[in-house]
Amino acid sequence: MVLLARPLSRRAAVAGACLLSLVGAAVRPSLAAEPAPSAPSIVSGAGVTLHSLNVEFPDPGRMFPGDSKADAINNNCLACHSAGMVLTQPALSRAEWQSEVEKMRSTYKAPVEESDVPAIVDYLVALKDRK
Repeated sequence: MVLLARPLSRRAAVAGACLLSLVGAAVRPSLAAEPAPSAPSIVSGAGVTLHSLNVEFPDPGRMFPGDSKADAINNNCLACHSAGMVLTQPALSRAEWQSEVEKMRSTYKAPVEESDVPAIVDYLVALKDRK
């Protein structure tokens, strides 16, 4: 969640920028390999209060499980989506997954061969049936 506010004065704007820099410095290193410095959970100043958040993102290097059954989805979908993002989607019907894959191809111009679509849809339907 990002909260934006307009300061009442130039002095408040400078104080607000410093607070945002402090919070940004605490967040950015946590995305890198180095540990994040300890930061307060709440920072206030110049009429603005910022709350620290701990956010975990899906592992971008993760592949879809399933060996050869996952080849079509691994070869086509990981160019734009992390496996974690797809794996956390709600269960959809076969028709809904088919529509989603076709939307990726037609609206977003995903370079997915038409011959790979059935395997991708089968994989997504089977994946969500197991849960």
